Amino acid sequence: MPSEYRLCKYRGKFAVSWRDKSGRHRISLGTESRAEADRRLDIFIAERERANRPQEITVAYAWDGYRKTLGSKPAATTMGHEWKSIGPFFGERGAASISEKDCASYIAMRRKQGRSDGTVWTELGRLRSALRWAESKNLITKAPKIYRPERPPPRDKRLTREQVKAFRDACEYPHIRLFVTLAIATGARMSAILGLTWDRVDFEKERINLADPDLPRTKKGRAIVPMNAMARASLLEAREAATGAYVIEWGGRRVRSVKKALGTVGKACGLPWVTAHVFRHSAACAMAERGVPMAEIAQFLGHSDSRVTERVYARFSPQYLKNAAEALDFD
Repeated sequence: MPSEYRLCKYRGKFAVSWRDKSGRHRISLGTESRAEADRRLDIFIAERERANRPQEITVAYAWDGYRKTLGSKPAATTMGHEWKSIGPFFGERGAASISEKDCASYIAMRRKQGRSDGTVWTELGRLRSALRWAESKNLITKAPKIYRPERPPPRDKRLTREQVKAFRDACEYPHIRLFVTLAIATGARMSAILGLTWDRVDFEKERINLADPDLPRTKKGRAIVPMNAMARASLLEAREAATGAYVIEWGGRRVRSVKKALGTVGKACGLPWVTAHVFRHSAACAMAERGVPMAEIAQFLGHSDSRVTERVYARFSPQYLKNAAEALDFD
C-alpha cells in the first residue's frame, strides 16, 4: 500500500500522485476545481483501499490504518515504538479474533520481560483503539474486548521546594538549568519547553505562550502562562546570549531531548529518579498546596477538563475534604 496520496496539477487539471514499491504513479482526476478534486480523491482512495484490502483484516492492517489517521500527532510516533512488542505477538492475527487468553499470554510475556503493568496497560489500550477504529471503518464487524491488567495507581514522585533548588544548583550547563527553571515555573511538558521559541516569550506582558502554532492540536493542551520573577530573570539572561530561534538551545541549535542530562544532574544531587514529568507534577502539587483553585491549576497545566486536575491534585490542597471532616465533628 502507498504511504500517502497527494493532489497535484497535471496539464492544467488536478491529479492524484502516490509512490509504492513499483515506483511513482499519477492519474488525472479530470477536473480544474479543487473542491471537486477533493471529492474525487476521496472516492479514488476508498476504491483503492477496497481493492487492496486483504480477505482477513489482521491486527497489523488495523494498526497501520489507525496510525495513519493520527498524522503528525505524537501518538503516531509512540505507536511505532509500541509496535515493537505488539507486532510480533499480535500482528498476523485476525483483528476480530483476539481473545482473553491471547491478552493474558501477552501480559505474562511482557511481565517476564520486566515490563510494568502500567506499560502493558498502555500498549493493550492502543491495540484496543486500533481495533475500535477498524470497527468504525467497517473493516471488522465488532472489535473484540481487550483485557488489560489493572491500571496501577499514579506514581507520586514530586520534589520539595528545597529539592527543586538543589537540582537547579546542580545544573552545570546553562541550557539545562534554564529548562529546569521553565519546567517548574510553567508546569509544561518537555516537548512544549524544548519547542518554545523566543517570539512566544512576551517580556512586556510577562507571558509565555507554550502553544506551538505549527503543531496540530491534541488532547494534551498547552497554555499561555504568566512569567514569574524566577522565570523572567532566567529568560532575560538567556535572551542576551541567544543565537537561534529556540529558547532552549545548545551551540545555536534546538535541543531535542534533555532526558540524559536530567539523569546526570539527578545522580549528582542525589535525585536520580527525577524526570521532566516530575517537574510538571511537582509544579501542580505546589500550586495545590498553596490553595490555588483546581480550575486555575487546570488552565495553567493546559488541561481541557478540570475534573482530570481535581482527580489527581485535589488531595494536595489544604482544603481537601476539610468541610466533610468538620461535618463529622460531634464534639
